[in-house]
Amino acid sequence: MLTNILLLILSTAGGFLTLMLLARFYMQWQRISFRNQIGQFVVTTTDWIVRPLRRFIPGLFGLDMASLLPAWLVQVLLVLFELSLRGAVFSGNAGAVLLGLWGVGLIELMRMMVYLVFAVVLGSAVLSWVSPHAPLAPLLHSLATPFLRPFRRIVPTIANVDLSPLVLLLVLQIVLMVLGGIRNSFAPLLFGA
Repeated sequence: MLTNILLLILSTAGGFLTLMLLARFYMQWQRISFRNQIGQFVVTTTDWIVRPLRRFIPGLFGLDMASLLPAWLVQVLLVLFELSLRGAVFSGNAGAVLLGLWGVGLIELMRMMVYLVFAVVLGSAVLSWVSPHAPLAPLLHSLATPFLRPFRRIVPTIANVDLSPLVLLLVLQIVLMVLGGIRNSFAPLLFGA
Protein backbone atom coordinates (compact mmCIF):
# COMPACT_ATOMS: atom_id res chain seq x y z
CA MET A 1 0.00 0.00 0.00
CA LEU A 2 2.85 2.39 0.81
CA THR A 3 4.33 1.68 -2.62
CA ASN A 4 1.04 2.59 -4.30
CA ILE A 5 0.81 5.84 -2.33
CA LEU A 6 4.37 6.76 -3.24
CA LEU A 7 3.72 5.91 -6.91
CA LEU A 8 0.57 8.04 -6.87
CA ILE A 9 2.47 11.03 -5.48
CA LEU A 10 5.36 10.60 -7.92
CA SER A 11 3.15 10.09 -10.96
CA THR A 12 0.96 13.08 -10.05
CA ALA A 13 3.91 15.41 -9.53
CA GLY A 14 5.77 14.08 -12.58
CA GLY A 15 2.65 14.19 -14.75
CA PHE A 16 1.93 17.77 -13.71
CA LEU A 17 5.48 18.88 -14.49
CA THR A 18 5.41 17.05 -17.82
CA LEU A 19 2.10 18.65 -18.81
CA MET A 20 3.40 22.12 -17.92
CA LEU A 21 6.58 21.58 -19.93
CA LEU A 22 4.56 20.27 -22.88
CA ALA A 23 2.18 23.22 -22.64
CA ARG A 24 5.15 25.59 -22.74
CA PHE A 25 6.63 23.73 -25.70
CA TYR A 26 3.34 23.76 -27.57
CA MET A 27 2.54 27.42 -26.84
CA GLN A 28 5.99 28.47 -28.06
CA TRP A 29 5.71 26.24 -31.12
CA GLN A 30 2.35 27.81 -32.04
CA ARG A 31 3.64 31.29 -31.10
CA ILE A 32 0.83 31.84 -28.65
CA SER A 33 1.29 34.69 -26.23
CA PHE A 34 2.11 33.90 -22.62
CA ARG A 35 0.41 37.15 -21.55
CA ASN A 36 -2.66 35.42 -20.17
CA GLN A 37 -3.47 33.57 -17.00
CA ILE A 38 -2.63 30.11 -18.32
CA GLY A 39 0.55 31.32 -20.03
CA GLN A 40 1.78 32.99 -16.85
CA PHE A 41 1.03 29.84 -14.85
CA VAL A 42 2.92 27.68 -17.33
CA VAL A 43 5.94 29.99 -17.34
CA THR A 44 6.00 30.29 -13.55
CA THR A 45 5.86 26.53 -13.00
CA THR A 46 8.54 25.69 -15.59
CA ASP A 47 11.03 28.58 -15.57
CA TRP A 48 13.18 26.94 -12.88
CA ILE A 49 14.10 24.10 -15.23
CA VAL A 50 13.77 25.62 -18.72
CA ARG A 51 15.84 28.79 -18.28
CA PRO A 52 19.04 27.05 -17.09
CA LEU A 53 18.71 24.37 -19.76
CA ARG A 54 18.48 26.93 -22.56
CA ARG A 55 22.16 27.66 -22.04
CA PHE A 56 23.05 24.09 -23.01
CA ILE A 57 20.16 22.87 -25.17
CA PRO A 58 19.61 24.88 -28.35
CA GLY A 59 16.34 25.07 -30.21
CA LEU A 60 15.85 22.75 -33.17
CA PHE A 61 13.93 23.95 -36.26
CA GLY A 62 12.24 26.61 -34.14
CA LEU A 63 11.22 24.10 -31.46
CA ASP A 64 12.02 24.73 -27.81
CA MET A 65 13.99 21.61 -26.95
CA ALA A 66 14.76 22.96 -23.46
CA SER A 67 11.07 22.37 -22.68
CA LEU A 68 10.64 19.08 -24.50
CA LEU A 69 13.74 17.16 -23.37
CA PRO A 70 13.15 17.60 -19.61
CA ALA A 71 9.56 16.45 -20.11
CA TRP A 72 10.93 13.28 -21.72
CA LEU A 73 13.46 12.83 -18.93
CA VAL A 74 10.72 13.17 -16.29
CA GLN A 75 8.75 10.42 -18.00
CA VAL A 76 11.82 8.16 -18.22
CA LEU A 77 12.47 8.65 -14.50
CA LEU A 78 8.83 7.96 -13.67
CA VAL A 79 8.96 4.69 -15.62
CA LEU A 80 12.21 3.72 -13.87
CA PHE A 81 10.81 4.53 -10.40
CA GLU A 82 7.56 2.72 -11.07
CA LEU A 83 9.25 -0.43 -12.32
CA SER A 84 11.80 -0.35 -9.50
CA LEU A 85 9.19 0.18 -6.78
CA ARG A 86 7.09 -2.63 -8.18
CA GLY A 87 10.09 -4.96 -7.93
CA ALA A 88 10.76 -5.42 -11.64
CA VAL A 89 13.88 -7.39 -12.50
CA PHE A 90 15.66 -5.88 -15.49
CA SER A 91 17.58 -7.95 -18.04
CA GLY A 92 21.35 -8.17 -17.68
CA ASN A 93 22.12 -6.00 -20.72
CA ALA A 94 22.42 -2.40 -19.46
CA GLY A 95 22.28 -0.96 -22.98
CA ALA A 96 19.02 -2.74 -23.75
CA VAL A 97 17.49 -1.65 -20.44
CA LEU A 98 18.51 1.97 -21.04
CA LEU A 99 17.11 1.85 -24.58
CA GLY A 100 13.90 0.31 -23.26
CA LEU A 101 13.54 2.98 -20.56
CA TRP A 102 14.11 5.78 -23.08
CA GLY A 103 11.61 4.15 -25.46
CA VAL A 104 8.90 3.69 -22.84
CA GLY A 105 9.56 7.24 -21.60
CA LEU A 106 9.10 8.53 -25.15
CA ILE A 107 5.83 6.62 -25.51
CA GLU A 108 4.63 8.03 -22.18
CA LEU A 109 5.60 11.53 -23.33
CA MET A 110 3.59 11.02 -26.51
CA ARG A 111 0.62 9.84 -24.43
CA MET A 112 0.86 12.99 -22.33
CA MET A 113 0.91 15.05 -25.54
CA VAL A 114 -2.25 13.31 -26.72
CA TYR A 115 -3.93 13.94 -23.34
CA LEU A 116 -2.98 17.61 -23.55
CA VAL A 117 -4.42 17.95 -27.06
CA PHE A 118 -7.50 16.03 -25.91
CA ALA A 119 -8.06 18.47 -23.02
CA VAL A 120 -7.47 21.54 -25.20
CA VAL A 121 -9.87 20.38 -27.94
CA LEU A 122 -12.52 19.31 -25.46
CA GLY A 123 -12.22 22.59 -23.53
CA SER A 124 -12.39 24.60 -26.75
CA ALA A 125 -15.47 22.73 -27.94
CA VAL A 126 -17.28 23.07 -24.61
CA LEU A 127 -16.50 26.77 -24.35
CA SER A 128 -17.68 27.36 -27.91
CA TRP A 129 -21.06 25.90 -26.99
CA VAL A 130 -21.45 27.19 -23.44
CA SER A 131 -19.54 30.48 -23.20
CA PRO A 132 -17.89 31.54 -26.47
CA HIS A 133 -16.85 34.91 -25.03
CA ALA A 134 -15.12 33.52 -21.93
CA PRO A 135 -11.62 34.95 -21.31
CA LEU A 136 -9.95 31.58 -21.94
CA ALA A 137 -11.91 30.83 -25.13
CA PRO A 138 -9.53 32.61 -27.56
CA LEU A 139 -6.51 30.87 -26.04
CA LEU A 140 -8.07 27.41 -26.23
CA HIS A 141 -9.32 28.04 -29.76
CA SER A 142 -5.82 29.13 -30.82
CA LEU A 143 -4.32 25.98 -29.30
CA ALA A 144 -6.96 23.66 -30.80
CA THR A 145 -7.18 25.12 -34.31
CA PRO A 146 -3.98 23.55 -35.76
CA PHE A 147 -5.23 20.10 -34.80
CA LEU A 148 -8.80 20.70 -35.95
CA ARG A 149 -7.92 22.32 -39.30
CA PRO A 150 -7.29 19.06 -41.22
CA PHE A 151 -10.53 17.55 -39.92
CA ARG A 152 -12.54 20.69 -40.75
CA ARG A 153 -11.53 20.21 -44.39
CA ILE A 154 -12.99 16.70 -44.39
CA VAL A 155 -15.92 16.80 -41.93
CA PRO A 156 -18.74 19.11 -43.03
CA THR A 157 -20.66 21.22 -40.53
CA ILE A 158 -24.21 20.06 -39.98
CA ALA A 159 -26.74 22.80 -39.15
CA ASN A 160 -23.83 25.11 -38.18
CA VAL A 161 -22.46 22.52 -35.75
CA ASP A 162 -18.76 21.73 -36.17
CA LEU A 163 -18.31 17.98 -35.72
CA SER A 164 -14.54 18.01 -36.30
CA PRO A 165 -13.75 18.00 -32.54
CA LEU A 166 -15.66 14.73 -32.16
CA VAL A 167 -13.76 13.14 -35.03
CA LEU A 168 -10.42 14.39 -33.66
CA LEU A 169 -11.23 13.05 -30.19
CA LEU A 170 -12.01 9.65 -31.74
CA VAL A 171 -8.70 9.71 -33.62
CA LEU A 172 -6.86 10.65 -30.41
CA GLN A 173 -8.44 7.66 -28.63
CA ILE A 174 -7.18 5.40 -31.42
CA VAL A 175 -3.70 6.94 -31.13
CA LEU A 176 -3.73 6.19 -27.38
CA MET A 177 -4.59 2.56 -28.11
CA VAL A 178 -1.76 2.29 -30.65
CA LEU A 179 0.71 3.88 -28.22
CA GLY A 180 -0.33 1.35 -25.57
CA GLY A 181 0.51 -1.48 -27.96
CA ILE A 182 3.86 0.07 -28.84
CA ARG A 183 4.67 0.51 -25.14
CA ASN A 184 4.26 -3.21 -24.60
CA SER A 185 6.77 -3.96 -27.36
CA PHE A 186 9.58 -2.50 -25.20
CA ALA A 187 9.14 -5.23 -22.55
CA PRO A 188 11.76 -7.57 -24.12
CA LEU A 189 14.39 -4.82 -23.91
CA LEU A 190 13.65 -4.18 -20.26
CA PHE A 191 13.13 -7.68 -18.98
CA GLY A 192 14.90 -9.91 -21.50
CA ALA A 193 13.36 -12.18 -24.09
